[in-house]
Amino acid sequence: MKTYGKRAPGGIPRVRARGQKPVFRLFPENFLERLAGAFRSPLLLLLFLTAFLSPQLPSFSVASEILFVTIDGVINPVTADFLDDAIKRAHSKKAGALVVELDTPGGLDLSMREMIKDILSSEVPVVVFVGPAGSRAASAGVFITYAASVAAMAPGTNIGSAHPVSMAGKMDEVMSKKVENDAVAYLKGIAAKRGRNAEWAEKAVRESVNVTAEEALKLGVIDMLASTREELIAKLDGVKAPVASGTVTLSTKGAAV
Repeated sequence: MKTYGKRAPGGIPRVRARGQKPVFRLFPENFLERLAGAFRSPLLLLLFLTAFLSPQLPSFSVASEILFVTIDGVINPVTADFLDDAIKRAHSKKAGALVVELDTPGGLDLSMREMIKDILSSEVPVVVFVGPAGSRAASAGVFITYAASVAAMAPGTNIGSAHPVSMAGKMDEVMSKKVENDAVAYLKGIAAKRGRNAEWAEKAVRESVNVTAEEALKLGVIDMLASTREELIAKLDGVKAPVASGTVTLSTKGAAV
């Protein structure tokens, strides 16, 4: 057998026998024997061949859609149903996250607890954003913010004053203490689940303490500050967010809003 013509790119010869069509060899003769001699360890040889011959497939990271909803006002059955519908829509659209822009003075305990159950059982990360500037998360708003997968506040907002009050008039001392202790235990349980400041949570209920957004960040009450929706979306990218079944990493860069 003879070699005819120029060598192909990379030094691989074109080889053909008389009367035959040209054929191409991927490796020169005795390639594997020579290679085995260069790699004294069979394991190193195997690793080399695997890396060389395995196809390199491209990887892609696609940002999902981010849904925004606004809750501005008292927490009641209407807002509870509204959030429930929003979370279901986020699931159906396979959204990357649901952002709840929150401004509330508080509201009804039962409605608040329904909202928190929906947030904690969601497989879509629920981001609570207390904003824009001038907004607050008071009373029931503290509990909802604590339950968020990611909690954010805009500068010029505040959070706190979570002591329970009765809509039916003044409670006696025993009942007042029972309700207070129940609220403390509930909020501390949420704090433990989400890794937030449980000590401050108790003070927010028992002493009605209230802090600015900047103070809340330092205290470990929230995860981040953001002045606008656009800044929030940028800061959320790459954040690990807890959901019902575990943790997901948010991919918000270039996400549709």
